[in-house]
Amino acid sequence: MTRDAINSVSLWGVLVFSGIMFSNMVSACEPVDFHAAELPARQDQPIKTALELAYPDLRVTGEPAKVVLPGSAALPLETVREVAPKDMLFAPTIAEQFVYIYPLGFDLTQRLKPFHDPGRLRNAAFFQTLYFSEPHAARASLRTIPLGALGKGAFTVTRKHGVDCQLETVLAHLQTLTTDYSAFFGSPGGSFNWRRIAGTDRLSAHSFGIAVDLNADLGNYWRWSGAHRGNVGRYDNRMPAELVATFERYGFIWGGKWHHYDGMHFEYRPELILYSRLSKTGSGNGKANER
Repeated sequence: MTRDAINSVSLWGVLVFSGIMFSNMVSACEPVDFHAAELPARQDQPIKTALELAYPDLRVTGEPAKVVLPGSAALPLETVREVAPKDMLFAPTIAEQFVYIYPLGFDLTQRLKPFHDPGRLRNAAFFQTLYFSEPHAARASLRTIPLGALGKGAFTVTRKHGVDCQLETVLAHLQTLTTDYSAFFGSPGGSFNWRRIAGTDRLSAHSFGIAVDLNADLGNYWRWSGAHRGNVGRYDNRMPAELVATFERYGFIWGGKWHHYDGMHFEYRPELILYSRLSKTGSGNGKANER
């Protein structure tokens, strides 16, 4: 299945921002709108469907199910185990990446549940197979995307799986909106950076070139609050719903919806957007039933 088969909708060949014409800003780019992408009528295997639609060269096959990517060893999908949420966070199965359903509405109530971190659970073997296991391979895939009218900086992300195309489309779309969102892109927190997550030995999503951090002054982070793991509570969000929804539309989830919130962080996880739609509870109460 090609990306065109998921959704043939592409953005504008010519965009007009504040009277200035930007031509071919998304040329050679076929972005996918994951909010509008057609879903199959049969939805009895939502994890399989979400993964295969999000990454068209990936297949989930066999019994027990395995995740297969061209040229790579098959990975076990496994199941959702009866383990403590903290243990699941540190070493999830692939299936457990879907255990907390990502809320598609601008809902910050689900994150009040301890460890309700949809997207923060990442199976290391899955991401290193889907993207990269070595920094030199990640660096060879990178593309730098200027912020345009949003700011003077740029984000550097991978070309793999169309991440650069999707991000470029987000930035282009934001510049067509009535509201000026440039303040959220002033002094951006970063993009590609091969590194471990603070306090762990796990690779950050930034290592794969699939994550960007907006202005840290406007995006709160749970560790800065002094909160305790698993008991974070509410926070003062300053990210606008329209900005978040634009990122989500093109496959980027927002860390502001995590219990352990990271309000500046956006990460390319289209499978979670699709899974929420497939589960029909993306705006509901938040935990997957699939085992």
